[in-house]
Amino acid sequence: MAEPAQYFDLITMGRIGVDLYPLQTGVPLPQVETFGKFLGGSAANVAVAAARLGRRTAVITRTGDDPFGTYLHEELKSFGVDDRWVTPVDAYPTPITFCEIFPPDDFPLYFYRRPKAPDLEIHTDELDFFAIRGARIFWITGTGLSEEPSRSATLAALKARDKAGITVFDLDWRPMFWSDPEEARPYYREALRHATVAVGNLDECEIATGVREPQACADALLEAGVELAVVKQGPKGVLAVHRDGSRAEVPPVPVEVVNGLGAGDAFGGSLCHGLLAGWDLEKTMRHANAAGALVAARLACSSAMPAESEIEDLLAGVSSPSTSH
Repeated sequence: MAEPAQYFDLITMGRIGVDLYPLQTGVPLPQVETFGKFLGGSAANVAVAAARLGRRTAVITRTGDDPFGTYLHEELKSFGVDDRWVTPVDAYPTPITFCEIFPPDDFPLYFYRRPKAPDLEIHTDELDFFAIRGARIFWITGTGLSEEPSRSATLAALKARDKAGITVFDLDWRPMFWSDPEEARPYYREALRHATVAVGNLDECEIATGVREPQACADALLEAGVELAVVKQGPKGVLAVHRDGSRAEVPPVPVEVVNGLGAGDAFGGSLCHGLLAGWDLEKTMRHANAAGALVAARLACSSAMPAESEIEDLLAGVSSPSTSH
């Protein structure tokens, strides 16, 4: 028998796929000989990251009806993520993603999501609106807005949610999924109207708001309707500004980067953990930065998501200045 909707601390909705990452660092893709296979996709990774921190999580997405789809179900279950809303699509294969690894800051991605990714075939009439409304946090991504029917389903889920609890919009800008940034902006604006938290880096914030300076991005996101704006600034750390006037600007945790691709999803899972715990902004951002740093120092994304003890150990060795008021 299914658990009641209130069972879930976090339900994410969006991208899933198989990551095939080189096991050789600093080698161009044509010369790579061996790959590791991992669960991937931002929505799936965030659910895994929060589950690693003890949260009850589920993901709404779709895979191909193929062996890679079976693999993703197995991986979600092994990470403790509920897969009841992960359904197969006969028409399209499960997406795969390759990357190249050139530390510390060059990780080109190659998405194989054509003719269409199954996770963009989420239909409004298949959604469990009671569960979406009942989750303590509901998390959606910009990629889910890029094509129909996922776009309409994502917006319908947001409207049904009606800002119940915490509703996070991961701006998640991937230019290869859109024909033009201008095409994305009206859908981003609509999603921001229904979200309580917006999370993105400077490129993503610029797509959503038209501005790029961090404080201006935060102000524009708050004006668009959210209560908390989280602006990731890469080597300059993260800026978080709440509608109530509180703010925190926290520097990154220094690590030797192996693969930066999963860091944002680890940050997202930790952000959810902190919001659910009722931590203040500075503690939440420090924890999220540390989670991201730990994954950046590892090859994989999903299987690299840290446990609470690992984050605490890293933070115990960090004493960096910050501003919070």
